[in-house]
Amino acid sequence: MLNLEQIAQLQQAPEPFTPGSSLFWDDPYISTQMLAAHLDSSIAAASRQPGEIDSSVAWIIDLLDLPVGSSILDLGCGPGLYTSRFAARGMQVTGVDYSRRSIDYAIQFAYQQRLDIAYRYQDYLTLAETDCYDLALLIYGDFCVLAPAQRSQLLHAIDRALHTHGRFILDVSTRVHRQRHGRQNAWYMAQSGFWRPDPHLVLEQGFDYPAQSLYLDQYIVIQPERPLTVYRNWFQDYTAERIMAELVENGFLVHSLWGDLAGTPLSEASEWIGIVAQKA
Repeated sequence: MLNLEQIAQLQQAPEPFTPGSSLFWDDPYISTQMLAAHLDSSIAAASRQPGEIDSSVAWIIDLLDLPVGSSILDLGCGPGLYTSRFAARGMQVTGVDYSRRSIDYAIQFAYQQRLDIAYRYQDYLTLAETDCYDLALLIYGDFCVLAPAQRSQLLHAIDRALHTHGRFILDVSTRVHRQRHGRQNAWYMAQSGFWRPDPHLVLEQGFDYPAQSLYLDQYIVIQPERPLTVYRNWFQDYTAERIMAELVENGFLVHSLWGDLAGTPLSEASEWIGIVAQKA
């Protein structure tokens, strides 16, 4: 039976970064759907287009003048879309991701392509390496989904993991991105879909927190005779000033800001900010 009172409560905006009732990155079924989305070039919400990834990899190598053999850490590497390209260019690459299914796929793909890549199934918030890498990557807004304390924790971990003067490249979304794509408020019934392999009802709602440049995508999944499940994706949007201040506060020097990670100049119309930083 539907608990309408519970659903009504969930329609109220929660406190920022309140987690959902379930994590889904490593769910046995949902992770299969996520991997398929990463590998489907028609689904922009999961991964960037192959041509964009090619452009970013080439631009990063050229901008930083990375020599063959440079050590690169790709955090949130997924199925290895960036790691495989860097490795093919002669870099020594380590990929870390919290989806076992994505890591298994990445390992198999590297083996098939005869690429020497070190992959780890790990929550990158638990990163504990010291003085290991020339460059760390955190691409496609992964930084934006973390709560403030998690962001600080991760930045300090990356700082430890980098060699002296090691570089850190990431990208974050802006409010222009949020305004362009808008809030999603919908419901649908599926016999099988992204969240479940059997019949289920999904209530999707977006919550905007403009004063904090914060946004929430919330999904309530309802099935007969089962407790409802709430999934939440938080997104912290940034201005150039805000991301620079946060990086400096956590031990980095910011070298340059871009409109993406392929060399497009940053402007007021940019949906993304690409950041090139260095360990202070």
